[in-house]
Amino acid sequence: MKYINKKLIFLTLFAFFVNFVNSQELDLKKMKKENTDGVLVELKTTMGDIIVKLYNDTPLHRDNFLKLVKDGYYDGLLFHRVIDSFMIQTGDPESRNAEPEKMLGSGGPGYTIEAEIDYPRHYNKYGALAAARTGDQVNPERRSSGSQFYIVTGRTISEQQFDKMLMNKHQEELQAYFRKLVNQNVDTIKSLQQSGDTAKLEELRQKLIKETEENVDMQPLPENIKQDYTTKGGAPHLDGAYTVFGEVVEGMDVVEKIQKVETNSNDRPIQDVKIISAKIL
Repeated sequence: MKYINKKLIFLTLFAFFVNFVNSQELDLKKMKKENTDGVLVELKTTMGDIIVKLYNDTPLHRDNFLKLVKDGYYDGLLFHRVIDSFMIQTGDPESRNAEPEKMLGSGGPGYTIEAEIDYPRHYNKYGALAAARTGDQVNPERRSSGSQFYIVTGRTISEQQFDKMLMNKHQEELQAYFRKLVNQNVDTIKSLQQSGDTAKLEELRQKLIKETEENVDMQPLPENIKQDYTTKGGAPHLDGAYTVFGEVVEGMDVVEKIQKVETNSNDRPIQDVKIISAKIL
């Protein structure tokens, strides 16, 4: 009798173990699928449907976007800023039922999101989904708007333009790093200037230049980035400055239609283009 009970217990535990392993495998498969494919969200607009994929390696932006979608935050909002051959932008809560001449673009949920800029993994290619933000002067950390986002259309550029753009970007990075070092040594610089020690001042300048050159390399970019910008288009001048956290997987024809609508001097469409609803697929 004791043997039978032990056998029953063993069989019960074994069945539990099998079910547990199977459920874990299903969860693992689901997790792998999500990590590979990303989360899909459908934006139903007055000009058609757009489906976007949210990247899993920008989790702060992904989770915030999903929360807003679940809360119905985007339902009824306008594409308040539309620029042909550049991008379409939405997410300002003040655009809901806004008067025709109302200035839009400064609204949000009352918070910003830490930047998750991952360039060159994610870049402003044709169809990219990225977070809007305020400028570097007031937002040096490049934190994202809590709700506003844009979808890139952009335009193609030549290979020569692409190479020149990379060179300019590298020069900007060098200058930014050098300025940072100067700020760190500002007291020493002022002291040397006041004492009139031009030799040591020049010695320090050369030292900062050398440190800048050693720390700011011009990294070659993956070939697919040049390919995308020279054949499909995008907005490469935004790369490294804004968080790209997804892309359009269906409905770029709708995005194209929206970017072509007539707009006023503030880039707001004359006839409202609205997100009717947003839902997670």
